Amino acid sequence: MVAASERFQRFPALNIGERDNPVAKTPPSEVARITYADAGVNIDRANRTKQRIKYLAHKTFTRGVLSEIGGFGGLFEVDKTKYRDPVLVSSVDGVGTKLKVAFAMNLHSTVGADLVNHCVNDIAVQGAAPLFFMDYLATGKLDPSIAEQIVEGIATACKQNGCALIGGETAEMPGFYPDGEYDLAGFIVGVVERDAIITGKDVQIGDIVLGLPSNGLHTNGYSLARKLLFEVAGYSPEDYVNEIKGKVGNELMRTHKSYWPLLKKLIAGNCVSAIAHITGGGITENLPRVLPRGSAAAIDLGSWPASPLFEHLRNLGNVPQDDMLRTFNMGIGMVLVVPAAKFKKAQGILERTGEKAYTIGRIVKGERKVIYN
Repeated sequence: MVAASERFQRFPALNIGERDNPVAKTPPSEVARITYADAGVNIDRANRTKQRIKYLAHKTFTRGVLSEIGGFGGLFEVDKTKYRDPVLVSSVDGVGTKLKVAFAMNLHSTVGADLVNHCVNDIAVQGAAPLFFMDYLATGKLDPSIAEQIVEGIATACKQNGCALIGGETAEMPGFYPDGEYDLAGFIVGVVERDAIITGKDVQIGDIVLGLPSNGLHTNGYSLARKLLFEVAGYSPEDYVNEIKGKVGNELMRTHKSYWPLLKKLIAGNCVSAIAHITGGGITENLPRVLPRGSAAAIDLGSWPASPLFEHLRNLGNVPQDDMLRTFNMGIGMVLVVPAAKFKKAQGILERTGEKAYTIGRIVKGERKVIYN
């Protein structure tokens, strides 16, 4: 092995460049020490934040959690006394550009619940009960107070859904995100008995289609909504708009609703043959995903009340009807296909839980599409 000093001696041409260059190089020993924190990543600050996150996550722990927060992986044990033939169901999603509204309003306590509830709904449509959740929070410069608000929202929603927050990733990436902004994503795992998986295979012609009301836009369509409200109309989040009967920011930041507390009762009562979470793509693209061949859904527009926000968005941009129906949930956050023989039973469960539902259509002959009337 040749020592560094010997390499310079054997290649004297390297010294010629220094003589020709009027700017002398600074010897390494004279360069100021630069730390990871100087580059924008403060490990100590991140560790303090993670300690608070650990406390919040602990409040969500269920009996199946086998690991502590901070390990390389989260461990969870499925209760083999509760399930005969368990199948795990997983999903991953983000909050999308709704985060842009959160940044503008400096409101970070609800986006965590948006994330959890969206993911819970995605696996609930197959009959799965949520087991555990993991999150990914990435930002340019970590703000401990914002991170805590986000994770507190995640933890609260996990607790409400009976789901354990068993880990996640907090990434500080200077130069990658604009100041004050972050991205947020989540991963969920649930469980369902193999013979209880809801696939839509039992859907029959004549089944009734019920719609469960949404709580506003939920987490989809925000790119179009922001363009219409903030660019076309020139509103600010604090503006009160008569047409939507509220402040713009408040209407946009309504929390994505979790339907699991209701769905598990309807599922236990064997009242549904298919369920569709109405997210990006609206009813138009999501309902056909759970319809078997030879069937279609005839949906009666106007059979449910919708937030005035949707109509105002349509008017602001003269948005075509098809675009509205494929971009927004239009006031329906979850669609249930109920066998006609089970309709009264489903109605009874809905009445006892105090949840609203609207009869919005029926299953007809067709090829896996939505027909609007």
